Amino acid sequence: MSTRFQIAALVFMMTNAVAFGIGIVPILMIPAFANHAFEAIPAVVLASFAVSAPLSWFIAPRLRARYWRTQPQKALPRPR
Repeated sequence: MSTRFQIAALVFMMTNAVAFGIGIVPILMIPAFANHAFEAIPAVVLASFAVSAPLSWFIAPRLRARYWRTQPQKALPRPR
């Protein structure tokens, strides 16, 4: 297994939990959605899996890279 896949597998679990949490809160808070919770909750589970897989694959190399953004500009020296 590649290192990217291993990191993505670990990130997938966290990303999936966050995606599920973001999806389940409106289902449980909005009464119109709560009436259809038996159909909506499985859809949220499937959607969170579908969103989390590519997102974790995209995040994994950035966790491994030392500098994946441009370097910040050097700070100016402090006045004395």
